[in-house]
Amino acid sequence: MEYNFVVIEGNIGAGKTSLAKNIAKDFNAKFIPEDFAENPFLPKFYKNPEKYSFPLELSFLADRYQQLNNEIRDRDLFKSFIVSDYYFTKSLIFAQNTLSDDEFQLYRRIFNIIYSSLPKPDLYVYLYLDVNNLKKNINRRGRLYEKDIKSEYLDNIQKGYFEYMRLHDNEIKFLVIDTNKIDFVRNQADYERIKGIIFEKKYEIGINRVIM
Repeated sequence: MEYNFVVIEGNIGAGKTSLAKNIAKDFNAKFIPEDFAENPFLPKFYKNPEKYSFPLELSFLADRYQQLNNEIRDRDLFKSFIVSDYYFTKSLIFAQNTLSDDEFQLYRRIFNIIYSSLPKPDLYVYLYLDVNNLKKNINRRGRLYEKDIKSEYLDNIQKGYFEYMRLHDNEIKFLVIDTNKIDFVRNQADYERIKGIIFEKKYEIGINRVIM
């Protein structure tokens, strides 16, 4: 395996967790899933977003850093590589759409201090779906806390990811895969195709694009 650390990222409903799980199973890789179910600020945030957005985003920041730092540095000799369904920069992208301007500037300062100490992925895969298809996937999986997500919010998150990639395209290998015409979650042939695109081709540092 050419890669030691692969990130599968995407917007809400893009299928990143499903893809990362299947890759981990097929390649005997160590899977790092995002763990947010136990966040104590989440129910408070849903009731009062204005009051709890900053502590919520800080708690996500701390949790993601601790999990990634521990899991990436604690290598399993019996696993071929590490695959995660999120990366630390997710915190910054989502916080930008949640926090006020002054809160976000403080948050960014804290983020930058922590980010510099984390290992960078060998390959950062971004699963691109347009907002209509994201909404279909979100409705299909039926999570109650996602039912009121607005199209505008999803569009802003998408723009945040692209802005992050544009600003860091001299540091990381980004692979943006347009998956609007495939269903790798329910169609095995589509899954094999996307797996081949990720692991059977070589990519340069910067933004690499594939339309499926």
